[in-house]
Amino acid sequence: MVEKFVGTWKMISSENFDDYMKAIGVGFATRQVGNRTKPNLIVTVDDQGIVCLKSQSTFKTTEIKFKLNEPFEEITADDRKTMTVVTLENDKLVQKQSWDGKETNIEREISDGKLIAKCIMGDVIAVRMYVKEA
Repeated sequence: MVEKFVGTWKMISSENFDDYMKAIGVGFATRQVGNRTKPNLIVTVDDQGIVCLKSQSTFKTTEIKFKLNEPFEEITADDRKTMTVVTLENDKLVQKQSWDGKETNIEREISDGKLIAKCIMGDVIAVRMYVKEA
């Protein structure tokens, strides 16, 4: 049921993101930009079941395309090269990134019409909230 995630989502809040970026090893300058950026998240699915997650901002646009449950190589917005797999678990889109012996999860779910993205690295959790654009 990836379909419910499809659309353009505008970020309305971001909590603890600086601590999360620190936890995954993002440098100071990149964190400064990351904290000020409020990207739109554009989610599409094609007829072959390929999901596209596009994060679009004035600073940087990143895009990943994948099939659920199939590992792929991802270059993240902060230039980490990760082995990533996205699964659907309990109505959540769970993105697991592994690199250099580390792992982080981004769990996206729809709640009260909002898309909530939890970025989890160890015991550090950042919560970013989006609303759907008309």
